[in-house]
Amino acid sequence: MVEHNFHQQSHSFVKLVIFLCLLFLSANISVEARIRHYEWEVKYEYKSPDCFKKLSISINGKTPGPTIVAQQGDTIVVEVKNSLLTENLAIHWHGIRQIGTPWADGTEGVTQCPIVPGDTFVYKFVVDRAGTYLYHAHYGMQRQAGLQGMIRVSLPDGVLEPFSYDHDKSILLTDWYHKSTYEQATGLASLPFSWVGEPQSILIHGRGRFNCSIPSIDPTLCNATNPQCTPYSMTVVSGKTYRLRIGSLTALSALSFEIEGHNMTVVEADGHYVEPFVVQNLFIYSGETYSVLIKADQDPTRNYWASTKVVSRNSTTPNGLGIFNYYPNHPRRYPPTIPPPGPRWDDVTPRMAQSVAIKSHKDFIHAPPLTSDRVIVMLNTQNRVNGYVRWSVNNVSFNMPHTPYLIALKHNLLHTFEQTPPPDSYDHKNYDIFNIAPNVNATTSNSIYRLKFNTTVDIILQNANTMNPNNSETHPWHLHGHDFWVMGYGNGKFNQSIDPKNYNFVNPIMKNTIPVHPYGWTALRFRADNPGVWAFHCHIESHFFMGMGVVFEEGIEKVGKLPTSIMGCGESKRFHRP
Repeated sequence: MVEHNFHQQSHSFVKLVIFLCLLFLSANISVEARIRHYEWEVKYEYKSPDCFKKLSISINGKTPGPTIVAQQGDTIVVEVKNSLLTENLAIHWHGIRQIGTPWADGTEGVTQCPIVPGDTFVYKFVVDRAGTYLYHAHYGMQRQAGLQGMIRVSLPDGVLEPFSYDHDKSILLTDWYHKSTYEQATGLASLPFSWVGEPQSILIHGRGRFNCSIPSIDPTLCNATNPQCTPYSMTVVSGKTYRLRIGSLTALSALSFEIEGHNMTVVEADGHYVEPFVVQNLFIYSGETYSVLIKADQDPTRNYWASTKVVSRNSTTPNGLGIFNYYPNHPRRYPPTIPPPGPRWDDVTPRMAQSVAIKSHKDFIHAPPLTSDRVIVMLNTQNRVNGYVRWSVNNVSFNMPHTPYLIALKHNLLHTFEQTPPPDSYDHKNYDIFNIAPNVNATTSNSIYRLKFNTTVDIILQNANTMNPNNSETHPWHLHGHDFWVMGYGNGKFNQSIDPKNYNFVNPIMKNTIPVHPYGWTALRFRADNPGVWAFHCHIESHFFMGMGVVFEEGIEKVGKLPTSIMGCGESKRFHRP
């Protein structure tokens, strides 16, 4: 009897040990790769981010939306409820490559049908690489109404970065218009053409200051004492080093960012470590992210200005101002100095110099393929199509189809978009990039580039004169689903027999967004190794709306079964099961 009880107790003890071991293992697994779950309600609310009251798109009442904080390898699940009432919705996870989940890229018309009012859509994807990323609306021109935020992905436990700091902070830079996106989009698509103009304010993490004392401004709409437009303040402790993650999701503006009296050491760009270099002004283009290190090493008895200025456009928008606050000074105590004016708007030289200076960190170089299988030269031009002002690539202005490409290609609905591929080049010999084209007329198309899977593709972005004399604009181009190697920059017209000899094969940075400077060119190289359909477009909201983009397909046959939740529009209605 005693022996029987002993065996029973031993058996129970063994079961308990096994249970505890399994519990420990499952706990360890969950630490290594967590699932991070978010529930978001997206709706319009009246906000006054620059003291002027207008409708803004918020996430759970906030704009910018909540920062997604995760660790490399985590799965992100975002349940998005569209409470916009009269508008569709899609959210793009900018810089997340969506390996194995191309349907979660969030690009309406390319990878999914939009989320209709009242519906809830679930985005589920893995953040496979540490770094600083973004998210934003990708439907119409919705992004500039405030639907945007940041994604911060840390390294796995025990893995060290090639630099050290005491604290980690994030700020998002945006420009802000008082007109609604409906008014702006209607003007862009009208005859006569009505340009969106310069933004009213620059916001530093959702805060700016519009001049409410202008006589034409309705005093019931503009209140300079509204706490929502109190300047953004970043509190620091003297002697400490701060990692500041800076992202830009401007609708139009290229920016220069600086903190008065402090140097910034650039250490990360678009999720890749940079061979460190020091700047006083950081130039940042829409869709880019950077990490800079700032040491709080100035006189701690006062505060300093954080200032951001529009460059590359002769803008009337006042500089965005925030406060770099040394503890224990009051965070709203204004600095005793005049804010720094910033660099000249039309000085391209330092902007080009920064672009060229960004190289891969010596211990984190990903060597590019030495040759490419295909070269696509993309001439960026402003054109007219049937009298309407458009932007074009190789004289073709992009239109989105009604059936998203990912669904059309996977379900063999090829009749839903044009099958003649877009051109791989332009009339390089005869086109004068420095003057208005004698014939500014272009065509529209919704055709796409079909890339052979696992091949290496070069893209040459070639800038040119607009339809205004002596004018060439800066265009930040963003590639979905990939990072690319930045092979080189140049002024003037790209020469295919000479310029590739000067490509950087030693330590090119990898990025997902890159500027092409006025009257210049930028050369990129990427591997078409991520099965799916991916947009590549100018990240200026109005330019993409006006046709400045293309779409790449690669390895569509390797894409798994599409979730029915992305369907329901165009010819995908028959596949949709609510």
